[in-house]
Amino acid sequence: MITPRIEINLRKIAHNAKTLKELYGSKGIDVIGVTKVVCGDTKIANILIKSGINILADSRIDNIKKMHNAGIQAQFLLLRSIYSQAKNIVKYADISLNSELMVIKELSKFAVKQDATHKIILMVELGDLREGIMPSNLEKIVNEVIGLKGIELAGIGTNLACFGGIKPDDKKMENLSSIAINIEDKFELKLEFVSGGNSANYNWFMSTKDVGKINNLRLGESIFLGCETLERKPIPGLFTDAFTLIAEVIESKIKPSLPNGNVYQDAFGNTPKFIDRGLIKRILLGVGLQDVLVSGLTPLLDIDILGASSDHIIVDAKQTDLKVGNTVEFNLNYGALLSAMTSPYINKKYK
Repeated sequence: MITPRIEINLRKIAHNAKTLKELYGSKGIDVIGVTKVVCGDTKIANILIKSGINILADSRIDNIKKMHNAGIQAQFLLLRSIYSQAKNIVKYADISLNSELMVIKELSKFAVKQDATHKIILMVELGDLREGIMPSNLEKIVNEVIGLKGIELAGIGTNLACFGGIKPDDKKMENLSSIAINIEDKFELKLEFVSGGNSANYNWFMSTKDVGKINNLRLGESIFLGCETLERKPIPGLFTDAFTLIAEVIESKIKPSLPNGNVYQDAFGNTPKFIDRGLIKRILLGVGLQDVLVSGLTPLLDIDILGASSDHIIVDAKQTDLKVGNTVEFNLNYGALLSAMTSPYINKKYK
């Protein structure tokens, strides 16, 4: 079978999606499935829909277009609105996250041209410092947005634990709830979405006594990798191994552990350092940094990753007997999964 490849267990993904939807639903919070880490993969998207998730989110309009054209029966949410893509955003996405009035006005223009109504969720900055309107400016923005043709203000949201690693906690969620209540009261409207965040919200959800106005979370990593994202601890009852990377041994030799000669920069501009392990079973695998974030891989055998080049991973096989043609399996973290699913050189096998 062709290598390198990533094996995707659709049954485990379905189990995780159903379990999380039921868990969050127990406190009135709906789940949006985020497909960006799997690049809008249509087979996986269909599994999420069959598991009861009705809205799929992605940060790339090309991925949403791919799912839309494949006939995926879902509402689509764009996580990253770009001014120059407004025409296609209105055409292919039902909803988008927004924090810039200039972009929303452009969406309005194309919504009118396409005789469509485009829903937006205004993102509020609560400390992570990725995207979001400062709370002090929100009312002014809302006042302008509700007057735009072709635009429906469907909700507000926030993003935490992505750029700044800021924890979603009771204080942050109570703040977002208060902002939502204030907007509804001041402008006499009902917000469809109060989107409190992402897979990092698990610990808050499990510990809080009151979710307030929060009625939505955008989940990717916890569905696909079965963990929360503050400390990457497994969520009880979920599979953490729905994805497995398979690489092939292309060289197996006894070699020194220390290179011979004067050490300068490697292919990526780093100056490597080496530990003298004596003679080792030095293995080359046919996958490298052009294919996957190697630092995000965990081998399922008792071997050590020594490093990687563009096209190879170099391994100390230790006591493991690996021959040319054998394969090695790896678990992947979020970064490794993202890069492996994006790589055109890694084959995808579904099971």
